[in-house]
Amino acid sequence: MSPSESTPDRRQRLHELVVALIAQQSDLELLDDDNTGSLAAAKGNPAGWLERNRRVVQRYQALVRSAATLDALVEQEAHEQASPQQL
Repeated sequence: MSPSESTPDRRQRLHELVVALIAQQSDLELLDDDNTGSLAAAKGNPAGWLERNRRVVQRYQALVRSAATLDALVEQEAHEQASPQQL
């Protein structure tokens, strides 16, 4: 299998892993628009609004990194099982 053939499969696996990880989160928030009347924006605190959104983005990034790590581990295990190393 060439790298170009495996890319769509890997992207699909990563997508499914990220969706599964998101589904497990009970309190995952969405980015807050500064025009939605959020608490920070309503109090005239744009720094608080930016900080909250930064934390939300970092949490999503952590989920994506977790999915990529899980995918790499599964791929490595599948590769090891397909071609066992000789001692």
